[in-house]
Amino acid sequence: MELELQEKIKKSIENIEQKTSKIYFFVQDTKGNAKASIEYIYNMASTLRDNGYSVIMLHEKNDYVKPQVWLGDKFDGLTHQSVEGTNLEVAPEDIMVIPEIFGFVMEQIKNLPCGKIVIAQAYDHILETLTPGASWGQLGFFKCITTSETQREQIEKIMKKVSFSVIPPVISDTFQKQTLPPKPIIVVHSREQRDGINLIKQFYLKYPQYRFFTFRDLRGLSQEEFSRALQDSFLGVWIDPTSGFGTFPLECMKSGVIPMGKVPNLKPDWMKDKNGVWLDNSNIMVDVIADIIQTWLEDNLVQDIYKEGQETAAEYSNQEKFNTEVLELFSDFLTKRKSAFEAQLETETN
Repeated sequence: MELELQEKIKKSIENIEQKTSKIYFFVQDTKGNAKASIEYIYNMASTLRDNGYSVIMLHEKNDYVKPQVWLGDKFDGLTHQSVEGTNLEVAPEDIMVIPEIFGFVMEQIKNLPCGKIVIAQAYDHILETLTPGASWGQLGFFKCITTSETQREQIEKIMKKVSFSVIPPVISDTFQKQTLPPKPIIVVHSREQRDGINLIKQFYLKYPQYRFFTFRDLRGLSQEEFSRALQDSFLGVWIDPTSGFGTFPLECMKSGVIPMGKVPNLKPDWMKDKNGVWLDNSNIMVDVIADIIQTWLEDNLVQDIYKEGQETAAEYSNQEKFNTEVLELFSDFLTKRKSAFEAQLETETN
């Protein structure tokens, strides 16, 4: 029995060395709807796959809708596997990467001997599906990847004995600076659809003189369609008080569109005084939109806001930097796992 255990440990070490151990990314099914948090996970998985790691996208149901519907063929070739009706076999050298929203999945796999990492993109969701009193550490998740320093500082106050790495999302090159003058179009991006609709209704009631401006809700568009919509717009309105990062304002900046919105509960690292119009009070949002419209019509918008926006977007558009950070994190995690197996093997052989 001892020899059999030793051989299993040696096999685990060998699989890590040869990159044949599996890295599972558990992903939510958005049913074809665009979601930046899903793109972030796929971007991470694709980076690892392209560098020789064995990556599998894990999902709950067999009817899972792959994000190619809204991302195009960017992540073609990634292996997908459903847990529905299957007996998932996970080896000790494998890694399970679980988003913070799936606390119940963390509890289901707490006894698996594999490595475990949580991806926390939304602070407001980390306790949503955990049972009262449960922590990531109690479930075997001692490593967390999050998207901002602000978020890390908040999470580490309640999740003890967990090490954190901050890897911001990277904004896709699908978004490019406008080459033609924008049209009188205002795009709206809100977490709750009714918030965007109510804003539009309130604006037209209060400022009927600007009815020739068109509002567009970008919900349900592919990334390519989303990018084209920004190309036509002059203002992007962001309504997401619980956002943990917020890619929409950065996509606006990269496209040459002025972003505006209420400062979320956790102020993003990228938010600066001059790279957008940021409000502390959502009740004045329609009034500020009217002011921006009038200034735009008079061609008096301060150009610094475009310059600052482009510079900020550039900081979050470095795919190579993102790839390097992802590879370093997983390489370090696997190296520590390998060292633990080597220490175990030494114990068994003595």
